[in-house]
Amino acid sequence: MNTEIDALSINTARFLAVDMVQKANSGHPGMPMGAAATAYTVWDRFLRFDPAHPKWPDRDRFVLSGGHGCALLYSLLHLTGYDLPMSELQQFRQWGSRTPGHPEFGMTPGVEATTGPLGQGISNAVGMAIAEESLAAHFNRPGHEIVDHYTYVMCGDGDLMEGVSSEAASLAGHLGLGKLIVLYDDNHISIEGSTALAFTEDRVARFDAYGWHTQSVADGNDVEAIAAAIGAARLDRARPSFIAVRTHIGFGSPHKQDDASAHGEPLGAEEVRLTKEALGWPVEPAFLVPDEARSRFGAAADRGAASRADWHERFEAYRIEFPVEGAEFERRMRGDLPDGWDVDVPVFTDAGGAVATRDAGGKVMNAIAGCVPELMGGSADLAPSTKTWLGDFGAFGPDDRSGRNLHFGVREHAMGAVVNGMAYHGGFVPFGSTFLVFSDYMRPPIRLAALSKLHAIHVFTHDSIGLGEDGPTHQAVEHLEVLRAIPNVLVVRPADANETAAAWRIALTQQQRPTLLALSRQKLPVLDPATYPGVAEGVARGAYVLAEAGREGSPDAVIVATGSEVQLALDARSQLAGEGFHVRVVSAPCLELFAEQPDSYRDSVVSPGRPVVSVEAGITLGWRNYLGAGAAAVGLDRFGASAPGDTALRELGFTVEHVVERVRLAIEDTGPVMW
Repeated sequence: MNTEIDALSINTARFLAVDMVQKANSGHPGMPMGAAATAYTVWDRFLRFDPAHPKWPDRDRFVLSGGHGCALLYSLLHLTGYDLPMSELQQFRQWGSRTPGHPEFGMTPGVEATTGPLGQGISNAVGMAIAEESLAAHFNRPGHEIVDHYTYVMCGDGDLMEGVSSEAASLAGHLGLGKLIVLYDDNHISIEGSTALAFTEDRVARFDAYGWHTQSVADGNDVEAIAAAIGAARLDRARPSFIAVRTHIGFGSPHKQDDASAHGEPLGAEEVRLTKEALGWPVEPAFLVPDEARSRFGAAADRGAASRADWHERFEAYRIEFPVEGAEFERRMRGDLPDGWDVDVPVFTDAGGAVATRDAGGKVMNAIAGCVPELMGGSADLAPSTKTWLGDFGAFGPDDRSGRNLHFGVREHAMGAVVNGMAYHGGFVPFGSTFLVFSDYMRPPIRLAALSKLHAIHVFTHDSIGLGEDGPTHQAVEHLEVLRAIPNVLVVRPADANETAAAWRIALTQQQRPTLLALSRQKLPVLDPATYPGVAEGVARGAYVLAEAGREGSPDAVIVATGSEVQLALDARSQLAGEGFHVRVVSAPCLELFAEQPDSYRDSVVSPGRPVVSVEAGITLGWRNYLGAGAAAVGLDRFGASAPGDTALRELGFTVEHVVERVRLAIEDTGPVMW
């Protein structure tokens, strides 16, 4: 029942995707073929976008959660005039192209999120919708709605099977994110065959239970029915919307429609020919774009450009009437920090006694929050333990969008993805928080944040066996090294309250990578600035000499420690000094930053050729990159134990006596030592 121009435009997008996959001899043609009409309807009838200004703040967001179907997204971006020429489509999945095998944020203009790992995109979209609601609450004024846009998602069966989407959808329903619209590509097929093999619940009823507005469209090629459903979804501003669109994977293929082989395999030259013939499309040339279709897609882009121009005029009027708010909105969307943002960061002295770094972190982030309104986030139902509640700023909830604290509930995986979505959206420095051991639930979104170069922060407390009685299920052992293994991530484990303050300064200024803070439950002595004046500068360089050997020239040995073990290293140094050994102590809160320093600085800290002993309450695997044969690592290559924290540390070898013994052995060894 579609118009002739609708059908022509849909087939243009459909067969560009088919030809991309076929030329690459790699990719996923089935979803683009089946979902082309759904995507076209969104882009042609509803989506506000301007290809000439792809970062326009009030644009609608479109997230292709099923990133394997990216050939369809690339087709739409090309046809609507984004900076993605035909030559890029013809280099799909090839080295150096801007059309990678799954969409990558920052690589391809118009791609709003890095998707591919299923469930992440739909969960990112929840974060985007939260960001839109929060910005609207803070900046809109009567007669001046400068923030008013929708977030559209296309997802598939795989997205809904992954548990992260359930977590995120539950949260979105609770929050009533009425400008989030999900279109579910309900094609009944997954890689192994029919979804009946493993996925038989009523998906619409499931989203009903989450508190979403739900609809079903029986024919995934019926543009008018899809448009009517989206229109109805837009009218319900109290609930997010879920639209199940019945599609057919590999639509039009005589032999591969509704067949699992269409999911991830090129159709093959003969099947491409038969499919084009079946749908009345010219077999040659490949990558055909009829003028009428290009004009139709161009008209949608022109409407978007007009919308952006209208918004710009309205924003100028807003800036005249509300100059402070207007400047603040622009600053936040640029990602710049306000002048003097860290002026209230506290300095800690030892007069107040020992302080857990989680407690220090709570004080620091609250001091920052008053100067950095874009700092927003929460915990996985653990704020009383992680100390991450922003005390003066209330909660973001269904009835109040002005708060800056998010109750994620016990949903670590969704929390990571939602934080990413807020960072993708812009205007925020988002954070999440849980115990370090539960970072296991969050590695997928952390990895994607690193890949996407997102400014995101995660506060992980209870960072070692020192947390005590909860035992090995809650005691992080391997987690620091697991997280350090992710490229483009900073893992910062501060030794005291002042290193924690410096760590937060780092986290706020790292705009191209996520920062993970590992903080202690137990109280730690404060490195008083009167005794240790170089803490802030040292933390910024990743590692620094905290206590010199006590004589000129090379030390007898170097102890490199992190977090709560730095004090242990200092105590061992004192005992060794009494025995006539001259030992340097290095605090190394962030190995990634230290690796980025010039060789001359690194050598000045570690003193090449001298024995090096690492001390960290975790596995020793990573430290072996820095220690030569015969040198020592004081660590824990086993799980912890349930006992009071001091007892667990003592029984598992984190004592002055043990460190002293290992340093003596390292000094006596004649093997090479490298950093």
